[in-house]
Amino acid sequence: MDVKGLWALVWVLVGIGCALALLPALSAGAAGTAGAQGALMQESSDESDRLAEADDIHIDIFVSENGSATFAIDYRFENNSDGTWEALQEDVEANPEAYADSQEARWNEVLAEGVNATERDEMEISNVSVGTDTSAAPRDIGRVEVRFEWSKFAYVELNRIEAGDALAGYTLSQNTSLQIIAPEGYMIEETAPSPEDVGEDYVYWDSDGSEFSPDPPLVVMIEETNDDGQPTDATDGPSMPWLAVLAALALLATVGAAGWLLKRNRDDAATTNSGGMTPPVADGSSAADGSNGPSPDLLSNEERVLQLLEAHGGRIKQQAVVSELDWTEAKTSQVVGSLREDDEIEVFRIGRENVLALPDEDEAET
Repeated sequence: MDVKGLWALVWVLVGIGCALALLPALSAGAAGTAGAQGALMQESSDESDRLAEADDIHIDIFVSENGSATFAIDYRFENNSDGTWEALQEDVEANPEAYADSQEARWNEVLAEGVNATERDEMEISNVSVGTDTSAAPRDIGRVEVRFEWSKFAYVELNRIEAGDALAGYTLSQNTSLQIIAPEGYMIEETAPSPEDVGEDYVYWDSDGSEFSPDPPLVVMIEETNDDGQPTDATDGPSMPWLAVLAALALLATVGAAGWLLKRNRDDAATTNSGGMTPPVADGSSAADGSNGPSPDLLSNEERVLQLLEAHGGRIKQQAVVSELDWTEAKTSQVVGSLREDDEIEVFRIGRENVLALPDEDEAET
């Protein structure tokens, strides 16, 4: 072996030696990083576990008309002299983001089960916040309060809201209570399973350690109506904007009636001048049957419903629309909802059925 080859072998051996010397240090660093990540995960889990150890947990769910809900979770701890509550309070106030992240992760697991059960993929949890408080009555307790928004929590159809199905698989653990509160202007109509307490606008369950799944809680809320089937706020009298709308509708009705009379007079004159003969229609058929309206095939879905309402004197049950137009209930609900949003019709309930009415018809009756 020549001199150059000898030096090359020496440098190779030196490189191998250095690599072997650095290997333990690199291994220790990797282990340290993994340990730090594990510590963070453990810390997040510990934060939720510490809250789950509360002496009592109360959950309020405030449902909105659009189907979203505000959750308010109250973790209650006995404020004894051993300093346990004070230590937890200091930790929560020092690390509110960590506790919020931990709670969001836990409730997102519940949300995932709800998505599978309801197929409402647009559900989302947001605006999670955590704070602390104390209360001296009726007993001395410390409280960790968690609040967040849950979009598309409930199913909304016209003046009916169904809530609870998104909690499929959720378990009311020991010493936990749940209360669902209806939006303003709505009342509780149906609940399942049997609650511990139910009022006009709330329903309350207390923990027995059992799961709601496979049958999650059901709360049906209906918009309150007066004796005439109208929303209760209608008895307070129309506000100024509604007076302006009614005045505009009356003006339009007057102009329309005048135009119709003028057109009829012209048609009568044309008939007289033509010797009383009925003119043929475009397809060669006669209009002697007296039908003035366009063919149903030329009307939109909304116009067909309005035409049906006029034929029934301005009021008809929604189920009758389904039967007479041979539509599905889903299609009928969609068309009725569109008409209601455009203030073309009014919808109210008589018993368990939706009734559709023309606004002018209702005004005439009052």
